[in-house]
Amino acid sequence: MEEMDLVSEFPQPSGAARSAEVMARFAAGLGAQGRRVVLVTSGGTKVPLEARPVRFLDNFSSGRRGAISAEAFLAAGYGVLFLYRARSSFPFAHRFPPQTWLSALRPSGPAKSGVLSLEAEENELPGFAAALRSYQEAAAAGTFLAVEFSTLADYLHLLKAAAQALSPLGPSAMFYLAAAVSDFYVPVSEMPEHKIQSSGGPLQITMKMVPKMLYPLVKDWAPKAFIISFKLETDPSIVINRARNALEVYQHQLVVANILESIHSFVIIVTKDSETKLLLSEEDVEKGVEIEKKIVDNLQSRHTAFICDKN
Repeated sequence: MEEMDLVSEFPQPSGAARSAEVMARFAAGLGAQGRRVVLVTSGGTKVPLEARPVRFLDNFSSGRRGAISAEAFLAAGYGVLFLYRARSSFPFAHRFPPQTWLSALRPSGPAKSGVLSLEAEENELPGFAAALRSYQEAAAAGTFLAVEFSTLADYLHLLKAAAQALSPLGPSAMFYLAAAVSDFYVPVSEMPEHKIQSSGGPLQITMKMVPKMLYPLVKDWAPKAFIISFKLETDPSIVINRARNALEVYQHQLVVANILESIHSFVIIVTKDSETKLLLSEEDVEKGVEIEKKIVDNLQSRHTAFICDKN
């Protein structure tokens, strides 16, 4: 998909240029340190049905996989550029939704000099202090940058900007494309300007296919990077073939294939010449191990081999 097509079909959202500058500085700074950097895309993209949107098409993605994976990459020493859907799961915070800490946290006394002190019983928020420290350490070290998107247009423009920011890092850059990107959209030229009225009767919508960004990403935007896509299916009999077809069409390095019913416990790492099954054992579950930790560990070793091969 050419740049002109991207702009004409999906007008650049406000703030995209500013985000592109921030991402470029982030990547350049970590690249100068010799650190590997991974772009983790996370959450779903919503598609507006009106020019002044009231209604959207969306998907079920919560962003959980991306958030947990971002934590694992940070623990492995990567810089993490986290491109995430607004209000989806966020690294270190997703285990502690507001309803948990609203009841557990309480002021420890009157605020003094503008400082509010809070306290909680440790057993009411297990792991909260460690998660808070991990997040603040990454933020202080400059190894974590979160960039928010909402609509499909936001995501496509920010993905391109992120790719251009990471491209100078060559094989040290990894793309972990876990976002659930919409397959269909309504072109701006075909949207009604105002809210669609239900008084008009049953609604019929004609949608276009969203151009696959994986092709220009691999070919033009970051051709030397290590690129991972995800393939989610509900039919186990087709998932491997679908993953292999993606590898053949887009010529990237790896697909993480998974089935909806076992998404949190089982995946298959598919490359051009191998299939590696990753499964949580009963012991893993008892220890609180998450499948994303196994995915990241596997990818880290593959990324090392990829860098050595390219160098």
